[in-house]
Amino acid sequence: MNSTINTQIYYSPLGKLLLASNGQSLIGCWFEDQKYYAAGLCQTQMRDQQDHVLKQAALWLDQYFAGQNPGAGFVHLDPQVTEFRRSVLTALQQVLYGKVISYQDLAAQVKTPAVSSKYARSVAGAVAHNPLSIFIPCHRVVGSDGSLTGYAGGIERKKALLKLEQRKR
Repeated sequence: MNSTINTQIYYSPLGKLLLASNGQSLIGCWFEDQKYYAAGLCQTQMRDQQDHVLKQAALWLDQYFAGQNPGAGFVHLDPQVTEFRRSVLTALQQVLYGKVISYQDLAAQVKTPAVSSKYARSVAGAVAHNPLSIFIPCHRVVGSDGSLTGYAGGIERKKALLKLEQRKR
């Protein structure tokens, strides 16, 4: 990974987002007051400088918040996470715009055939530490009863993101 991290603030309708790029890929997107904000990034590596990745990410977010489905592949994503968390985030990227999945069902996609409740909790932990909010749609994960549980960016934002996707399908 490039030792310099380019960052930019994106002003969304739900608050400021910090975007981070290594010059090749988007490696972070966090709401300003999000739990685990900029986790894993060294402040001394960060510089407030836009690059082509950050420009593409901002365009993607513009489309998303305008109620359009910008789709996958528009921005190259490279979350700097463990192999297990990467497997969870990869499965999470398969959840379609406007759809939801339960933590249990997500766990079943990551590990088959038997899924224990302990494993589902591990998957929930990986979802909570997602460094690419919105781009990797952790807001689309719900409780097994359909309840809106947990979101590092705040439950009100989770509700707003799901409402945006439902309204504009």
